[in-house]
Amino acid sequence: DVPKVPDCRRDSDGPCRGSVCERHCPAINNAQGDLGEPCCHLHRARVPPGVPSPCCQQHSEEVSESCALRTTLTAENAVEANKLSNNYKFGFKKWKSHVTERPWEDRSEIVKELYSDLNVIRGSAGSTLTCGNVLYLLLFGWWLSLLYSLVAALMFLTVLGAPYGRLCWDLARYFLWPFGKVIQKVEVPKSHRACEAGVGESSALLGGPTPRRWVAAGHWRRASAALWLSLGYPVLALAHGLVCVSAWLLVVLIPVAKLSARAAARVLLLPPRRLLVRRPRTTEVAPEGEVILCCYRAANPYYYKYAVDGINVFAVNLLPLVLVTLVLGYVDSHNQLSGSAVKFSLALLSIMPLSYYIGMAIASISAQSNFAVGAVVNATFGSITELTFYISALIKGSREGNRCYAEVVKSALTGTLVGCVLFVPGLCMVIGGIRHQEQRFNSRSAGVSSALLFLSVGGVFAPTLFSKVYGKLVCGECHNVTQNPLGHYLCHNCHFDLMDHNGTLYYSHVQPLVYTVSILLPAAYLVGLFFTLKTHTHIYDIHISDCHMPGHHHSAVVHWSRWRALVILLLSTLCMSACADLATEHISPILTNSTISQYFIGVTVLAMVPELPEIVNGIQFALQNNLSLSIEIGNCIAVQVCMLQIPILVLFTIFYPTNFTLVFSDLHVYASMFSVVLMNYIFMDGKCDYFQGTVLVMVYFILLAVYFFAPSPSGC
Repeated sequence: DVPKVPDCRRDSDGPCRGSVCERHCPAINNAQGDLGEPCCHLHRARVPPGVPSPCCQQHSEEVSESCALRTTLTAENAVEANKLSNNYKFGFKKWKSHVTERPWEDRSEIVKELYSDLNVIRGSAGSTLTCGNVLYLLLFGWWLSLLYSLVAALMFLTVLGAPYGRLCWDLARYFLWPFGKVIQKVEVPKSHRACEAGVGESSALLGGPTPRRWVAAGHWRRASAALWLSLGYPVLALAHGLVCVSAWLLVVLIPVAKLSARAAARVLLLPPRRLLVRRPRTTEVAPEGEVILCCYRAANPYYYKYAVDGINVFAVNLLPLVLVTLVLGYVDSHNQLSGSAVKFSLALLSIMPLSYYIGMAIASISAQSNFAVGAVVNATFGSITELTFYISALIKGSREGNRCYAEVVKSALTGTLVGCVLFVPGLCMVIGGIRHQEQRFNSRSAGVSSALLFLSVGGVFAPTLFSKVYGKLVCGECHNVTQNPLGHYLCHNCHFDLMDHNGTLYYSHVQPLVYTVSILLPAAYLVGLFFTLKTHTHIYDIHISDCHMPGHHHSAVVHWSRWRALVILLLSTLCMSACADLATEHISPILTNSTISQYFIGVTVLAMVPELPEIVNGIQFALQNNLSLSIEIGNCIAVQVCMLQIPILVLFTIFYPTNFTLVFSDLHVYASMFSVVLMNYIFMDGKCDYFQGTVLVMVYFILLAVYFFAPSPSGC
């Protein structure tokens, strides 16, 4: 749902914010120092229209290049402007969805149709014979119609429920093919209303007491309604509930879910004589009354944009999965109802919606708070998804004395780094390149992230390279191939031993180096934050305009308030910790019994599943030709892996000893360094297309193939 860019026109008081001249003024004021803000406005008043002011001409050469590169973004209100600004800040989570309600007039016609109430009669809706409508007939229509026919027969047999039997018969024909038909609430004549009132009312004509036949009719209707509510309604309400849930989970059939929900909540609870089922015709005069249901399409492919209270429909649908995972995982602790593979898969899938809720909460809090609060929240909870899983796995490996968990964590760290450097930007380039022939991005801001990546990768793998140089190569088993004592030997399970001479090499040299690196990397991250957010903010060349369409109300209606977002953030973090604990609890059978390398499991499943919400955000930015944010999403995650997550894991091992050491295998080192070098080569010129994205994706899949065929790490 692309926001409309308003047409900012000048008025008598001067240009609106976001215009070209105003974007020159800040640079001019900074250059002059003492001139102040009214500079351009004073000169503009004296110069004829169409002639550049002398003030702007004086420093045009100094600011022309920066103003030409600057990107102007339009926001509906101050909260959205703050969120857009945070997207371009280093270290802040990039978030695509709105944190406030968008003005209805700014939405496209496609999105307006998604939120319609299915009660509007269209003059010419076209043919109702569509693939979605046929799908409804095959999935729901035939058996709903059959069920209504059976209930109608049952109500006719009771005699007392005959009016509801006729209603069910009409609804059986309606729900077989409801498209283009109308269910309408008709007005009851005043004489019939007096009949409904019963004893105690007066006759409108005679002024006396109500006739006995009217009293009998009222009792008859009440008895018929009681019979309907006890026999017919529960069965049909249950059927409509099943249809509603099934259609909602399929997303594209959400109109069917709305149709069933309204039928159960309103249509079936009204008296039969108040309902009229008809097919509207252009020649007939429509009777007066409220239109309850009028549906023309059963499916709409754009319902992936649908949101409930600002939450995407997919995140809403996956939320019950979290509850099922927690209940099944902690109630069935002995695997009587399901095996470890099922519980591990459910726990891993539950991480996706929780990651979405955490991201939404962080973006909402940051957009409604000042810079300091936003920076603290992003630094604290930005990597909470990955850290909860890593720490849970290390604790379990330490309790069981199994080194395999530490190797899986290293594989997941490497997989996140390689995936965010190659796969995320590459996929965004491919999908964005399908719509846009060539995409450009800010090479200066990408250069800052690239420099931090080089620094972080070098720092993370420095202890590994140190151990390769000074460690002693130890092999588990060697065979003489040539039967000659001086001949060649074939050795297996070789590794560099750091514990030679009672661990002197490790404790005296490698471990101090690890602690030093773990201190320097977060310090470099803070320097990068200060550089990009304080002293050199101009490298992003972003201007947030508050220019709106005439007549708009600029008051922001946020989806989540700060306190609500904070509560959701804490609850999501607790559920994330529980799901991570379940995932690590049931991953052991998969690691021991699977024929796939543990390297591959860590690099793919454990590394990329938590990043799926970020990948979706990157794709959405790329489709809107905003590749800078797509690239920054991958770069920021990769930088946080090296500069925040790994140092935190090292710090955790100080207080809780585990098998985690900052010494990686050769495969991890080569894959990470090659990925960073290739990414910097691709991003050198500040423009890209789908071919370059295809190269990055193909290289990523080649590395996955290498991990797939690699032998399991030592200790697994």
